[in-house]
Amino acid sequence: MQKQPTLVSEADLRHPVSLKAFRRVKALVGAYLALSVLTLAVIALLRDDAAVVNSAVWVRGTLVVASALLTCAFAARTARGSRGAYRRLRIVSGVMVIAIVAIIALPGMFPLWMKTEQAVCGLLLLGVVMVVNGRHLRSLFAAR
Repeated sequence: MQKQPTLVSEADLRHPVSLKAFRRVKALVGAYLALSVLTLAVIALLRDDAAVVNSAVWVRGTLVVASALLTCAFAARTARGSRGAYRRLRIVSGVMVIAIVAIIALPGMFPLWMKTEQAVCGLLLLGVVMVVNGRHLRSLFAAR
């Protein structure tokens, strides 16, 4: 049994449709990271206001920054042709969208401002989900 190659060919990666998809994913993931870091900074600044920042906000804010960093790493490695990173990017972005929907839907734990920020993060990640699950990238990263 022959082992599947882990990288996509340079020619496929440089295809105009591939380049456009990678640019979109990197822009969306970069915006997700920037918003997440900004949110964590706001959490730190408002830490003394218990009505605005509670322990759930701290935990969620920290986890979101960590997931955004991972997502950025996966996006960068995907653009370099890594099938494993592509698979992880698809999984992480999809799981995070589901987690964000749950956070927005659950009453009480998070203040409205955090739910609003998470909704924006969810929209950014939904864009990632749509691009990475699109026909072109799925076929590009399919095992051959």
